[in-house]
Amino acid sequence: MTERLTGFGVVLVTTASETEAEHLAIALLNDRLAACVSIYPIRSIYRWQGQIENEREWQLAIKTDLKQFEQLSAKIQELHSYAVPEIIALPLVAGSQTYLDWLASHTGGVSE
Repeated sequence: MTERLTGFGVVLVTTASETEAEHLAIALLNDRLAACVSIYPIRSIYRWQGQIENEREWQLAIKTDLKQFEQLSAKIQELHSYAVPEIIALPLVAGSQTYLDWLASHTGGVSE
């Protein structure tokens, strides 16, 4: 495999509830900021305000065109219940061309 940046990525975000995760996913899809959002139940252990927290959360894996990262991040911050939501982008180094074409056709621009 030859490594190359595709311009696409997976943005990870956690929420406190499945309902919030679904609400965010639908908003991002409606605004064409994401082509697909996978939602997983997870457990997060983290520091917050001097304490170690151990919470059940929901993680969104948002497949998107990273050219839209600033818009996507702003939308998440607008709708998110956390004071400091996790919003981190992982670039796709490679992927099947048919999937990358599908991603491109379902993010940004005009709908099909």
